[in-house]
Amino acid sequence: MRVPLEFAASDRSTVGLEWEIMLADPATGDLVGRAPELLDALEANSADERYTVTGELLTNTIEVTSGIGDSVAHAVDDIANAIAAVRTATDSAGIELLSAGSHPFAQWYDQEVTDKTRYHTLIERTQWWGRNMMIWGIHVHIGVEDRRKVIPIINALAAYLPHLQALSASSPFWAGERTGYASNRALVFQQLPTAGLPWQLPDWDAYESYLDDMVRTGVMADATEVRWDIRPAPRWGTIEIRACDGLSTLPELAAVASLVQVLVEHFSRQIDEGRDLPTMPSWYHRENKWRAARYGLEARLIVDAEGTQRPVRDHLAEVLDELAPVALELGCVREFGSIATILAEGASYERQLTIANATGGDLRAVVRHLIREFRSGPEASTEAP
Repeated sequence: MRVPLEFAASDRSTVGLEWEIMLADPATGDLVGRAPELLDALEANSADERYTVTGELLTNTIEVTSGIGDSVAHAVDDIANAIAAVRTATDSAGIELLSAGSHPFAQWYDQEVTDKTRYHTLIERTQWWGRNMMIWGIHVHIGVEDRRKVIPIINALAAYLPHLQALSASSPFWAGERTGYASNRALVFQQLPTAGLPWQLPDWDAYESYLDDMVRTGVMADATEVRWDIRPAPRWGTIEIRACDGLSTLPELAAVASLVQVLVEHFSRQIDEGRDLPTMPSWYHRENKWRAARYGLEARLIVDAEGTQRPVRDHLAEVLDELAPVALELGCVREFGSIATILAEGASYERQLTIANATGGDLRAVVRHLIREFRSGPEASTEAP
């Protein structure tokens, strides 16, 4: 008999953030697998803080996680405090920090897997694709007060995954090559089992049946191994967006988080009003994901079930205007307004390509640019390479 899956109690539209950060050699810009020498002290020092600092699949990565924020700003403050703590340790150790969906030139065979059973099990199963998971992202959790809302909201939010992917796109290079994609990470990550776009399910019971099928057939051990681009997070009582590349700066992280929070609250209100949430055929979602990965903010997306196509910049501008009142009520007007800044000034992939073009394709210059941005913000991209 199928055992019901508990969905934790969570306050509505609260915010949680996760940010995966690369460790690099300041002289060469290459990745360094030095997280294990830093994590014991960082984890101990954060025990009494709202944030956490942990390791990840590869030893070249540290992940910082916020506490439960009653606003985007609250969660972002946690992340800023976590980064400051990590920076204290890495500066004294001679390590630089940067964030993007991929490292411009590092090679997978030079990286070490963190010595944990679940990571070794993943690599053993996925082999070449698993060893090539040199990808970094951000995860945004939004609290949902009633699990009956979770699947309908996920189905509606799927139409906005390409918008989030385009805003966060930051992986135009892979292992030293220009890929021609704004987000190469998006297409690499979906090679893992259970990764990629979510299945369109009608309700929570169908999600529990899906999990039961996957566990019974040995596809996965439990719900934590559902790696969809957007998924329920039953342990936390949240919907979790996982489609985004690693944001290169803290203001961009805040902007993307605000869009997710506002969209979830918007759809939650529609459910409260007894309205059916909009959905699109799964083949449109699949095409949109590819278009956003390939073209980023220049993508032309399918935006409704009738097949209407719009430039993502134009459609996002309309969304910002329509949902501005929700942002005001949630207290994230400043962060929500920063999405317009990304649209006007460009996403990380565009800035990286600008640096590469200006330096004759020097990817070490691109890494130096990313290091500057992570330390000083988007304005650092205007400095000489």
